[in-house]
Amino acid sequence: MAVEPLGRLILYIGVVMVLIGGFFILVAKVPWFGRLPGDFTLNRNGILIYVPITTMVLVSLVLTILMNIVWKR
Repeated sequence: MAVEPLGRLILYIGVVMVLIGGFFILVAKVPWFGRLPGDFTLNRNGILIYVPITTMVLVSLVLTILMNIVWKR
């Protein structure tokens, strides 16, 4: 039974989880993140709808640049 590939997969998942956790910790310290112009908030009758369009575009752009740098061929 090949256990080594499973061990590597679990390690990779752990590293990704640590990176995601660190990202959320850093983002929580940036007061304007999630409140950019273009992020819509609708609050009516006790129902809150939040659509962070600008924030999603910014995160996508940063991740695309980082992935192109890391996995450059």
